[in-house]
Amino acid sequence: MGSFLSKQMERRKAISAQKKLLCDLKEKDNTDFPGCDHCPEDRKNWMSTLALDKLHVNKIVWPGTHDSATNKIGIPFISRPFARTQSLSIYNQLVMGTRVLDIRVQKDGRVCHGILVSYNVDAVIRDVKKFLSETQSEIIILEIRTEFGHDDPPEFDKYLENQLGEFLIHQDDSVFNKRVAELLPKRVICVWKPRKSPQPKHGSPLWSAGYLKDNWIDTDLPETKFESNMKHLSEQQPVTSRKYFYRVENTVTPQADNPVLCVKPVTNRIRPHARLFIKECICRGYGDRLQIYSTDYIDEDFVNACIGLTNARIEGKL
Repeated sequence: MGSFLSKQMERRKAISAQKKLLCDLKEKDNTDFPGCDHCPEDRKNWMSTLALDKLHVNKIVWPGTHDSATNKIGIPFISRPFARTQSLSIYNQLVMGTRVLDIRVQKDGRVCHGILVSYNVDAVIRDVKKFLSETQSEIIILEIRTEFGHDDPPEFDKYLENQLGEFLIHQDDSVFNKRVAELLPKRVICVWKPRKSPQPKHGSPLWSAGYLKDNWIDTDLPETKFESNMKHLSEQQPVTSRKYFYRVENTVTPQADNPVLCVKPVTNRIRPHARLFIKECICRGYGDRLQIYSTDYIDEDFVNACIGLTNARIEGKL
């Protein structure tokens, strides 16, 4: 028992020390970067407020959400706090400005996170289609994967094609160099990541797993995640030189050996430092590599930061 308590005390000290490191860095360097003061009047239509004829797909800094469809996962007040990473519905996330969705499903088509389940994926598709019907120029990256440890929903690729067919941007490397205006009226890049079913092929309405990459770092230590994200980003090519999307997740994850297992207080160790990460990317010479930037519990300030950096790229300030 004494050994366990000792380890927990050391763990808490490590967390406090890492939180302080990020706060000190923020105080020393501030969080100003090109476009940091940009505030869109209409986040719901933020892409259409930019110059669509100059906005290249590979230069967008895409605001994304991690485990996007967990707002109603599990049982309220019992299991939900251990898996919920977003408080908003898919539709409300899109209205706020989110443009990359991370959806995990199980064999019966329900959204899940590990062993906990939520609503059927139909609800996600309805929200996406509702948003698309209310906007004209917003492009969405919809990533849907079979959750680890689960089987693929049967014929799920056909389901996605039937539901979203008119909006789907087909898998094609040339898309990355195109301007948003050239893709319209198609609006959705749908990345389907099955566990065992065949991957979508070139020219398919769906995109295969290799087109959306990341490096998942499973830790609850904020500075460890911050610097690991930076290291992996530094190893990527500039956005103009690659034919895939690369995601950085500004999140930390509860660990089984730590007494704090609820998502929100843990992920809040890093959430306030989203702008600091962007500033440090630019200062360290990696500003041209950031592309998809995702978070738990997305808010307006996170979206504004992504849009501001995107606008700075359009204006040649970065």
